[in-house]
Amino acid sequence: MKGKFMRHRRAQIAGLAAFVGIAAWAGTAAVAAPEGVNTAAAPAAHSALKPTVVLVHGAFADSSSWNDVVRTLQGRGYPVIAPANPLRGLPSDSAYVASVLRSIDGPVVLVGHSYGGEVITNAAASNSQVKALVYLAAVAPDKGESANDVLGKFPGSKLGEVLNPRPYPKADGSTGTDLYIKPDKFREAFASDVPASTAAMMAATQRPIEASSLSDLSQSAAWKTIPSWYLVATDDQAIPVAAQRFMAERAGARTVEVDSAHAVAVSHPLETANLIVDAARATIR
Repeated sequence: MKGKFMRHRRAQIAGLAAFVGIAAWAGTAAVAAPEGVNTAAAPAAHSALKPTVVLVHGAFADSSSWNDVVRTLQGRGYPVIAPANPLRGLPSDSAYVASVLRSIDGPVVLVGHSYGGEVITNAAASNSQVKALVYLAAVAPDKGESANDVLGKFPGSKLGEVLNPRPYPKADGSTGTDLYIKPDKFREAFASDVPASTAAMMAATQRPIEASSLSDLSQSAAWKTIPSWYLVATDDQAIPVAAQRFMAERAGARTVEVDSAHAVAVSHPLETANLIVDAARATIR
């Protein structure tokens, strides 16, 4: 059994030096809402004039990675939902987020960090409510492209050397592979510009991603029809800067660059919120 798993594991993580999405954890109280529930604290009169911002985290994280971004957006009167990304594979993750979008009344600004960028690229397809896509140090794949495909073209990611795969049982009786980050490598590779205590909390509370997500092919490229924005993190050790710039340019995204490590929503929440507001103001009249 062990030999079978090892062969299965090696097959799934081949080419892993390219990428696995990570959105860093803030280490504070969770802000995720049940599906369809609007958690905005802003007055109704203000929120009625603004789109709902939907924030989709990446791997090794949960919705609390958005805490400071949510706080800033709510303070500016935006309704915000930060749903839990299941991290069980691109098709099912995208379908789940698409179901969240269908539960919202009115226009949406859809935001994805890291692997969350792949999810929003698929979840927004054929949804007329989504008026803007915002990518934060994220994968923005073309149709028929995987994370490994696009990021394998650009060297420099440290992820391949810091991941710890573990088997887990699937509901159908088969065995899947969960990917975790080695705790002692977490800050160096993914969150070098957050305090050491925060990085330690992020490492301890990380959620794994199903390894097959790396090779799952995107079924859509919503950025071809929906206006997009992209925040490039110039000190990112997870997604090479060259890859980010390539994807931003290919999408025709309005781009800003921030001197940040991969966990940009944690280390630079104000810049993150500002870009989201820019997208909302440019597309929602």
